[in-house]
Amino acid sequence: MFTIEHDFDATVVTLVDEGSVSLQEDVTVCAFEDCVTVEQYDPRRDAVVRITLSLHQARELAAALNLPEGVYRAKGGA
Repeated sequence: MFTIEHDFDATVVTLVDEGSVSLQEDVTVCAFEDCVTVEQYDPRRDAVVRITLSLHQARELAAALNLPEGVYRAKGGA
């Protein structure tokens, strides 16, 4: 299951793990004008872990999810 919310400065997607075994914490993806953040609570650290991707990295990640193993360079990439 996932939710999509449009906030003032970001689009927020929350992914909820509904599997029956080894459930993971929710993942929150925030798409801002200049970057994308991915956050997940880590119970071992008792803290939220965040990574920040440039828009270019986010586009390459989205493309990579549908490609076979290999090395690629996006057209028009920097």
